[in-house]
Amino acid sequence: MADLLKKPFGTHGKVHQITPKSAGWRYVGFSLYRLRAGETAAEATGGREVILVMVEGKARITAAGQDWGVLGDRMDVFEKTPPHCLYVPNGSDWSLVADTDCTVAVCSAPGHGGHPARKIGPDGITLTQRGTGVNTRYINNIAMEAEDYCDSLLVTEVFTPDGHWSSYPSHRHDEDDYPEITYLEETYYHRLNPGDGFGIQRVYTEDGTLDETMAVKDGDVVLVPRGHHPCGAPYGFEMYYLNVMAGPRRKWRFKPDPAVQWIMDRDAK
Repeated sequence: MADLLKKPFGTHGKVHQITPKSAGWRYVGFSLYRLRAGETAAEATGGREVILVMVEGKARITAAGQDWGVLGDRMDVFEKTPPHCLYVPNGSDWSLVADTDCTVAVCSAPGHGGHPARKIGPDGITLTQRGTGVNTRYINNIAMEAEDYCDSLLVTEVFTPDGHWSSYPSHRHDEDDYPEITYLEETYYHRLNPGDGFGIQRVYTEDGTLDETMAVKDGDVVLVPRGHHPCGAPYGFEMYYLNVMAGPRRKWRFKPDPAVQWIMDRDAK
């Protein structure tokens, strides 16, 4: 069985730490801090660029030699308001002091010195509907391909209503054959509302060499090294996830599972 489901290793402090080495891949890193008011966190970026996402709460952040002030105003992620984020380039460092209890995601990928430190959001991020019927979900694009903020990172938030599907119709981005498809590793940081619920995520390849279906709980992270990766939110529980993607080129091109191509064709009409 593939080890794709990562449980938080605590409820306080740094509760996730996924590196390329620990994940067995080359590009994406993901960490998560859950801090109480007055607590601190700090890291050097080294050869990696970082986007700090204020998932919940407020913190005063210093990074790349600048004081960026207090970032964050969303106290519950399911408010669905645009997040406050900060891009920190490679070869620098960042530190923060929690102004309130807060949840801070640290999204990382190889940096090449091509972009300066900058705030991302809440201005310029608009909650956008995607899909139709019970495939409807809502997106906060933080730093996708259209936002030229990063060297490698692609980062977005997705809110999936209860009873709906997401990252669906099933698609994969596991080959470097641009412009048809790009190789992108991906992490999903999941939250559920109410928090004692669960969601479903399947990660599978068409040839069946990888086929894992996981019950994800509030705070879990799922790794997607290859293959298709749809999610389902049971009736009564809405799902949030923060996606981090990176690969050899900062482009998002995918291929659908042939079994669901007809759904994409139908919905495109």
